[in-house]
Amino acid sequence: MSCSCRSIVPSGPSEDASISRLLAESLFKEQHLLSVEQLNPLQIDQVLAVAREMRLATEQRCVLNLLPGVVLGEIFYEVSSRTSTSFDSAMKRIGGQTVILNESHSSTKKGESLEDTIRTVAQYADAIVLRHPHEDAIDAAAAVSPVPIINGGNGPREHPTQGLLDLLTIREEFDTVDGLCITFVGDLKYGRTVHSLCELLQHYHVTINLCAPPGLEMPSRLTEQIHKRGQLGLTSTELLPKIVGESDVLYRTRVQKERFTDLSIYEKVKDCLIIDPDVMKGAKSKMILMHPLPRNKEVAPEVDQDPRAAYFRQVILHVIKTVLAIRIDLNTNMR
Repeated sequence: MSCSCRSIVPSGPSEDASISRLLAESLFKEQHLLSVEQLNPLQIDQVLAVAREMRLATEQRCVLNLLPGVVLGEIFYEVSSRTSTSFDSAMKRIGGQTVILNESHSSTKKGESLEDTIRTVAQYADAIVLRHPHEDAIDAAAAVSPVPIINGGNGPREHPTQGLLDLLTIREEFDTVDGLCITFVGDLKYGRTVHSLCELLQHYHVTINLCAPPGLEMPSRLTEQIHKRGQLGLTSTELLPKIVGESDVLYRTRVQKERFTDLSIYEKVKDCLIIDPDVMKGAKSKMILMHPLPRNKEVAPEVDQDPRAAYFRQVILHVIKTVLAIRIDLNTNMR
């Protein structure tokens, strides 16, 4: 594997060899990534280990030629800034290319089904990232796709790559996940990033607090799972000082206007549980504030200058590079 860098400091052979060895040991190449539920602790550790090795190349603006000649198809039925651009950038930084299909400019407007779109794009791409507003769309796509499908968000249910990114961010900030108190704040009903991270946290010894406006509570299925695992701490409709003070991680989510059929309800809850400098005064000196972005008013801009605000330093590129590298293998394929 070679590395052509735009930096004056190229990655050394030890870094290349380390990444190659970790990728060779991958247990789940050529599989779809539909849900974090399909990942066992060993596979999660593999993803995070490779991602940490890739950090150096990301910081040095290197191009690792892991997937030369490989094309990633991006199909987005919902708008996206971070997920779409991060997959595009990550793929190019590991030597591949992308083709991007925006639903508003596709044959969907002519009545083409999701399944036919997947079959078509699979003729031009070696893997596909799909974002869709319906929860079951990702399963329908995987059922007909001859190439790996990566879930870029299926309605309010899951966002696996964001969940892995969030888990790695926590580990990078604290050097561990075990023993932490993690508080989720905001739209926990439709917050798919929260759902994925909560599933991943089942493998660690953590306490999970849940703070949501009335009507936006965590789905009962997930709350019950957290309780059965012995991880459930406090639940509240208010961001109480006690909760803020004991949290190692505050994970704030946006109230998602696009999920509401009755906008009058959205107006009532959109500005609840705002995190501003006054709230942060009650937080630990060593804690982090996370947000999957985009944000509206739920985190005040003044908080951006707080060194505990981690949402703009979250390590998305090398997580997604890792997911792509271990999901696509041109030596064997699913066709």
